[in-house]
Amino acid sequence: MSRIGKIARRTFLIGSVAVAGGVAFGVYAYRKPSENPLLKDLASGESALTHYIRIDRAGVTIITPRADSGQGVYSVLAALVAEELDVAWQDIKVDHGPPSNAYYNGVVMAEGMPFAATDMGMLAKGARGMSDVIGKFLGLQVTGGSSSVPDAFVKMRSAGAAARQVLLMAASQQSGVPVADLRTKDGVVLLPDGTPLSYIELAPLAAEIEAPKEVALKDVSDWRYLGQEMQRLDTVAKSTGTQVYGIDIDLPGMVYATVRTNPRLGGGIVGYNDTAATSSPGVAQIVPVTGGFGVIADNTWNAFRGADLVEPDWGDAAPYPLSSDAMWSRVGASFSDDYQDSQFKDEGQVEAALAEGNVIEAEYRIPHLAHAPLEPLSAVALMQEETLEVWVATQTPMFLLSALAKLTGLDARDITIHAQVAGGSFGRRLEDDFVKQAVEVAMAVSGTPVKMTWKREEDMSHGFPRPMAMSRARGTVKDGQVNALDLGLASASVTASQMGRVGIPVAGPDMAIVAGAWDQPFAIPHYRVTGYRVPEMVPVSSWRSVGTSGNGFFHECFFDELIQAAGADPLEERLRLCNHGLSRKVLEAVGEMSSWGTPVAEGRGRGLAFTLSFGVPVAEVIEVSNTAAGIRIDKVWVAAEVGQILDPINFENQLTGGVLWGLAHAMNCELTYQDGRPEQANFYDYEGLRFEQSPQVTVRGLENGDQIRGIGEPGVPPAGPALANAIFAATGKRIRELPLARHIDFA
Repeated sequence: MSRIGKIARRTFLIGSVAVAGGVAFGVYAYRKPSENPLLKDLASGESALTHYIRIDRAGVTIITPRADSGQGVYSVLAALVAEELDVAWQDIKVDHGPPSNAYYNGVVMAEGMPFAATDMGMLAKGARGMSDVIGKFLGLQVTGGSSSVPDAFVKMRSAGAAARQVLLMAASQQSGVPVADLRTKDGVVLLPDGTPLSYIELAPLAAEIEAPKEVALKDVSDWRYLGQEMQRLDTVAKSTGTQVYGIDIDLPGMVYATVRTNPRLGGGIVGYNDTAATSSPGVAQIVPVTGGFGVIADNTWNAFRGADLVEPDWGDAAPYPLSSDAMWSRVGASFSDDYQDSQFKDEGQVEAALAEGNVIEAEYRIPHLAHAPLEPLSAVALMQEETLEVWVATQTPMFLLSALAKLTGLDARDITIHAQVAGGSFGRRLEDDFVKQAVEVAMAVSGTPVKMTWKREEDMSHGFPRPMAMSRARGTVKDGQVNALDLGLASASVTASQMGRVGIPVAGPDMAIVAGAWDQPFAIPHYRVTGYRVPEMVPVSSWRSVGTSGNGFFHECFFDELIQAAGADPLEERLRLCNHGLSRKVLEAVGEMSSWGTPVAEGRGRGLAFTLSFGVPVAEVIEVSNTAAGIRIDKVWVAAEVGQILDPINFENQLTGGVLWGLAHAMNCELTYQDGRPEQANFYDYEGLRFEQSPQVTVRGLENGDQIRGIGEPGVPPAGPALANAIFAATGKRIRELPLARHIDFA
């Protein structure tokens, strides 16, 4: 049996144990409906119809239990329910809801399984089914992996349809009219004579009726909201500056704080001198926290100034190499059998093919990257004698609940998390470090609400970055075609690092190390992708598009090198080798959009890149000009296949944003380390894309697939390699290291 077969079978069997551990418990526990968490704290006059719908005298509130950090998930999830519930879009309200196992994500685990998205075999399908089982048993209420829409597409529509059905049944009981003779529209049940019975009026009776387990969902042809251009629910608030983010929370009697901990992640503190800080204007108290100290003051600015006056002794220890150069040495030394983590792609006779012809070799590198969300990390905490309340934007409310229970010694039932809208995340709010610090400070002033806010410099130095990574590639061409591609990828394990911090042990290969490379749909005759796990250095975490963010660059730039060496056309050769129908259509679409193959003026160049990530094939063409001031990005064309587009406007926004995010980081961004700490402290030395540098982006969404997919991350991976390939086309310069600005100027 091949290595992939062994690993796949083992993974499947482990997942099966969760279900079968006895038929007596496993299957029963999985199929048992989750308790409705809304019933715990219903106020007088409120009714809960399913886990996702709360109705009171003010109207209908839809529970949207995923973190909204600007991607519009509140709106699209609300639309899934509203479509089937038949309520007016302008009349609904949304609420994240409480942390609960009932809101588990049954799709997010699938990305970590050793099956390519193009694999439709029985074993692959069975393993993906296990993702739902594992998600339920672990209570994975997680926002990430572009999984929110795929996970919710059926379950939240079903919730809306079930609630509509019990409202119809309530109206039938109240009026004596058979359900078959009733209809609904915009939040009311209409009797045959046109008399309206509002959902508000019917909700108390409907809440007493058991919801049906099987409900018919609307046909696509009957959709009013889904598939149409919708105005997001937060558009007006964000356009008028009235959106309330986590950092905006203001409670009566609140004090303000900031925290400083060792800039060498994992290092502790020997002690600190706070003499000058205690007499600083507005400073009320300085308290110890794990690995550092917190400063409490009458406003955030005074807390910042006070913290600057504390003289800490961090000691000299750092549990990893102190400089980027030393880290690169460790990464390079990991290309050996001792550190091999996976080899899921090994087709043909790679070694024999490499021995036959002139071998093309290249080494590529990508740096550590910060998440750097625009809204500084903050949390508000109110510790009482027997309760804790926290106001924060988080992507993992159940993990956070568990961590806070352990920190405070409280029962999880006595902790309330008020989930907030985030001003950006990009994966940073999967972590709970800053929240635990806020609670530690609040524990020192029990009974007083505390708003803890990090300085930007604290965020840049204390984030868990995307890991640096390296690829070593070899390949050959034959008769004008790509013949062999051997790609080695070395990176620290995001999964082991991240899950270790929440106390979940992981075993087996980390798919993030090779994602976006081993699973690409190309039938190269001799094709191998090997992942190497670098011993952990700086603790790392998920960054928008995770492993595919770098592996797209590694795979597509070297693939382009081989195609150029063969004398082939980058689009035609990819199409020739592509063995996945949906991916072929994406490549064909971007070629048609960009007029690929037509001549370009001297000093201009087009670059193409393709990455299949999170089940979404995305192809991008970038056109650049080589000007006296440097490279100017003129146009970007993007084609993506998601099965079904639920909101065309947000779809375009997400792809455009992913492209610009990917370009900004490919051009300019890196975290470099010296003395164990990042050298970049703020946006002035971690520069994104300027307005004047932003290109025109044209987006096309394809809907040929039979599975719905998410689009928050897949636009990122092809952006960097498409730009690098365009620069080569315009200048003849092949750049194998990010950020590109290390080697070339941008206008």
